[in-house]
Amino acid sequence: MTLAAAIDEMEEATPEFDGVLKKLFHLAPDSVSFNKLRKRLLRQIRQALDDFDMLKGQKRWLIGLSGGKDSYSLLALLLDLQWRGLLPVELVACNLDQGQPNFPKHILPDYLTALGIRHRIEYRDTYSVVKEKVPEGATYCSLCSRLRRGNLYRIAREEGCDALVLGHHRDDILETFFMNLFHGGRLAAMPAKLLNDEGDLFVLRPMSYCAEEDLSKFSAAMQFPIIPCDLCGSQDGLQRNAMKAMLTTMETQMPGRKDRMIRALGHVNPSHLLDPKLFDFSSLAPSENSLL
Repeated sequence: MTLAAAIDEMEEATPEFDGVLKKLFHLAPDSVSFNKLRKRLLRQIRQALDDFDMLKGQKRWLIGLSGGKDSYSLLALLLDLQWRGLLPVELVACNLDQGQPNFPKHILPDYLTALGIRHRIEYRDTYSVVKEKVPEGATYCSLCSRLRRGNLYRIAREEGCDALVLGHHRDDILETFFMNLFHGGRLAAMPAKLLNDEGDLFVLRPMSYCAEEDLSKFSAAMQFPIIPCDLCGSQDGLQRNAMKAMLTTMETQMPGRKDRMIRALGHVNPSHLLDPKLFDFSSLAPSENSLL
């Protein structure tokens, strides 16, 4: 059975939302366009789960919830798959309150509690550390991300989770690829699945095939209580913004480029690149028949 058929079959079998899902989707429009969007995102997530074997041996996931459109969408779509019987893992939502000024501490716990979603809110003042360590005018993203990730690993272990699940999407992966290409001199992007340095937790990105534009539409339709980032989001001139603008221009001029690029990252031909660590160029030799 195809992924699309599985999703449609589960919807026909249980046409009414109940429990958490009924509350979660009660503001969503009952329209053909929204239903198509939701099904497309569900299929793309499920495809990533299958392609990268994300469910192997998994029992409980920690979902990183920042309060932005991507992480809200990730949680909602995973709960949707779970309700359909297509995601046999427990989900624990987690927000790391990093001590940013004017952060509305009540929004996420109130929202998650009202929906009946299992969650954990953790306070760690990494904001002050970032502001102290990063020189004026430099970008905060790298250090902020490392501090946040370390705390989320700790929380995942304390909650008995097998993986930390993040809301990065197709556009994030492409932007990272071009940042590494233009500024780092290497071919690398965000992996859909990786093992942390300690070797005890997976980091998963189930939305690796999902377009940011689709997630923006989904988030707006769901009316999530979005919390803006006043740290990284307040800085202009970030390299990632330049990559985003470049990709947007390319997609406008040549529709479908982003989908082709994300597919290209999954179809690598090492013999046609220039890395002797990936391909044994020294062993290349003409066959005896070619010399006759």
